[in-house]
Amino acid sequence: MAVSLNPGDIKDLSSGFERKLEVKNSLVVCFGELLIDFVPTVGGVSLAEAPAFKKAPGGAPANVAVGISRLGGSSAFIGKVGDDEFGHMLVDILKQNNVDCSGVRFDPNARTALAFVTLRADGEREFLFFRHPSADMLLTERELELKVIQQAKIFHYGSISLIDEPSKSAHLAALKLAKNAGCLLSYDPNLRLPLWPSPEAARDGIMSIWDQSDIVKISEDEITFLTGGDDPYDDNVVLKKLFRPNFKLLIVTEGSQGCRYYTQKFRGRVAGIKAKPIDTTGAGDAFVSGILFRVASDPSIFQSILLAGRTTATRRSTLCKCLRRHHGDGERSHSCSTDERSCPKNTVQCHPCMIIF
Repeated sequence: MAVSLNPGDIKDLSSGFERKLEVKNSLVVCFGELLIDFVPTVGGVSLAEAPAFKKAPGGAPANVAVGISRLGGSSAFIGKVGDDEFGHMLVDILKQNNVDCSGVRFDPNARTALAFVTLRADGEREFLFFRHPSADMLLTERELELKVIQQAKIFHYGSISLIDEPSKSAHLAALKLAKNAGCLLSYDPNLRLPLWPSPEAARDGIMSIWDQSDIVKISEDEITFLTGGDDPYDDNVVLKKLFRPNFKLLIVTEGSQGCRYYTQKFRGRVAGIKAKPIDTTGAGDAFVSGILFRVASDPSIFQSILLAGRTTATRRSTLCKCLRRHHGDGERSHSCSTDERSCPKNTVQCHPCMIIF
């Protein structure tokens, strides 16, 4: 049964985080892919129907790193890109957003990954990837920036780097190093089925590191996939098949409806924020950014979820159009439907994002 929390509950709920984080700084290290998304210049069409495409920086772990930095946090990215124009452009964007790039490597013999993505009129998302192999798949254990990982408070990762060698071995080595260093381990599987050899390989690969995590964020669709078709809204399914005794927090996102959260002592729901979405691509990454930013600075889980809901961006590419946090007269939310040239707050185009000031 879901519970409603009041301020007195928050200390108990967050005690597991506090014990693990008390001696660490606030650095969040994100490990994985950094790539170029090509999105149609018009919405609601299939890839085949798109009249033209425009490039946008992407890659879920990189999106999270930028989101944390934009909120005022400290983040680093570890991954590999091609020693090409796209690769250098992507790293420049990370640096412009104050993301530590000392763990990024350039491969002179492989290209930066490309992905074509669209949200069709029927609501289905369509992907087409070019990675044969791309540079992100070729990061080796020897190329890991060990000091950056050891300095992290939170080590965040997905599952795409588990698909092929040598990136799989590099991922597992980085995960082991982070765990031994006392980092909080954060996992967003970010299922991209077309990249895996088969659905069975995807399920096995995602679950291969499941038990090691402290924080896990999954969607309703991912629950259905990982459980073999079970009801994603059934708490018993989540608790019996996906929750683990060592988990500090498991979050199930439900799109516009908000999210459900599960901890060792509590479970409940946080409602979504009403907004008219123009594109939900990158929304999950923005949500994770809000969670990890808050946990890194204040391990109050309930407050973290509230902030994450407010910072969920329904924009393409959180690398370029992400969340901002300004200091001044406290936190307040702002949304507008204008473009960046006429927005009264002089922000980037923000409809329907909630911008934290």
